[in-house]
Amino acid sequence: MSEGEGHLCNPEEITAFWIDEVGPKGWYATDPKLDARIRDRFDAPWQIARDGGFHEWLTLPDTALAYLILTDQFPRNMYRGSGQAFDTDKQARAFAKQAIDAGHDMRVAEPERQFFYLPLMHSECLMDQERCVRLMLTRMPETGADNLLHAKAHREVIRQFGRFPYRNAALDRSNSAAETDFIDNGGYGRVVEELRAAA
Repeated sequence: MSEGEGHLCNPEEITAFWIDEVGPKGWYATDPKLDARIRDRFDAPWQIARDGGFHEWLTLPDTALAYLILTDQFPRNMYRGSGQAFDTDKQARAFAKQAIDAGHDMRVAEPERQFFYLPLMHSECLMDQERCVRLMLTRMPETGADNLLHAKAHREVIRQFGRFPYRNAALDRSNSAAETDFIDNGGYGRVVEELRAAA
């Protein structure tokens, strides 16, 4: 990492902001003001990560967590509704798998441990979805009930369509008739409610 990269961002800044300042109540909220704060503060470091920077952060649990927040969570806020929101998904997913294999996830407390698994939940590969469900079930015993529900819902959508239909517009993909019907009739929220009712 160059001196310039270090000046732009350090892992402690990312985790302090996301875990302590924003906290669980803000992690999944749709808040344009928060999105703008993240974009102003972390867009430049995200671009460095997108271009291959910060791979040395894999060496420790806390820095691995910061990398995953930067590449998997922040773009979803910074570029909400745009295809750019998914630009670093592949990197986050590969990094998450390495971090999990190294046992870094189990050295991070709940509920922030979930950020090791969310790149798998965001994957359009069923194998990743299956692994995410298993990890949420077995490695998030204290705070993972809601995460498990959403992991199962994501898996169900991929089982049905092989991709997330609600990303199609942002990614300039055409909807199939079945996907249009899905979106028009409750989409992801309906899947979550059906799974909740069946539990």
